[in-house]
Amino acid sequence: MTTIRMAMIGLGKMGNHMLEQAGRNDLGASIEIVAACDTDEAGLRAFADSYPGASIYTNFKALLDECQIDLLYVAVPPKVHYQVVMEALQRKIPVFCEKPLANSAQEAAEMLAAAESAGVMHAVHFSMPHEPAVLKLQQLLDQRTIGSICKIELILQFPQWPRSWQQNEWITGREQGGFILEVGIHWIHVIQNVFGSITVLRSEVDYPEDALGCEREVHADMRLDDGTRVKLKGISHFSGEERVSMIVYGAEGTLALENWEELMGGAIGEPLMPIETPESMSELPVLKHVIARLQGKPGRIYDFSDGYRAQLVLEALRSPKLS
Repeated sequence: MTTIRMAMIGLGKMGNHMLEQAGRNDLGASIEIVAACDTDEAGLRAFADSYPGASIYTNFKALLDECQIDLLYVAVPPKVHYQVVMEALQRKIPVFCEKPLANSAQEAAEMLAAAESAGVMHAVHFSMPHEPAVLKLQQLLDQRTIGSICKIELILQFPQWPRSWQQNEWITGREQGGFILEVGIHWIHVIQNVFGSITVLRSEVDYPEDALGCEREVHADMRLDDGTRVKLKGISHFSGEERVSMIVYGAEGTLALENWEELMGGAIGEPLMPIETPESMSELPVLKHVIARLQGKPGRIYDFSDGYRAQLVLEALRSPKLS
């Protein structure tokens, strides 16, 4: 079995999650973690204890210069993606980057151009299209179970933001945090992947008086290329239950992904009922597809062009003057 030398930049929640994924035995290759970089010394020490043969760094450029790498995984805050990825691409290192791709559409465009110029594999960690519920949704849509699509609603509701497991120094900031960026990006990508490109027609975002604080509420009208309406409603800091859902209204029925992965459906005039989504449909983890593409084999990845398209929508939603 081929061995892929993989380095990590960022050892937070997603970085450690990817380390777990890299240890699986169904990836089509053996993953050797050769190095990691982080500014948190405690995190680096914990990594070194688990991977004694790997090198550790606090300077990512030193890692890129000194290590032989087949794949670089980037899991730093969004504001730093551009700097890290561009340095890797200059060295023609394949990159697997967390979402969102960048911190602006201009950065994303430059990263896409650099990746194409470097001629190396580039991927964004968009996982939802590989989830069983999304794959089943796509299957039902292809079968025209609910007829022609009339409208899509996206609901993002968070009583607390950030959520209890999501505490870090940047996720509450307006510059690179907030639920539009952190959660909305998943659904923007799913909609564009399943239904087609999104254009933002109108976006109203409510920010707190604190000039650095992230959004509290968003209402947006969007549409697909075929004219289908897409409505976004988002709110945080309220009394109630978290809800992250997409509802697809058709001429003959409705399909809904409730709370990420609970697929529901029903005909016109009937209640929504659960739809079985066998775990065997799963195409996860995304790393498996990335490894396949590195080896020149078929694999379903979403590259920097997908990241750029999603970034355009993010920017239009967060900066209404651009919509």
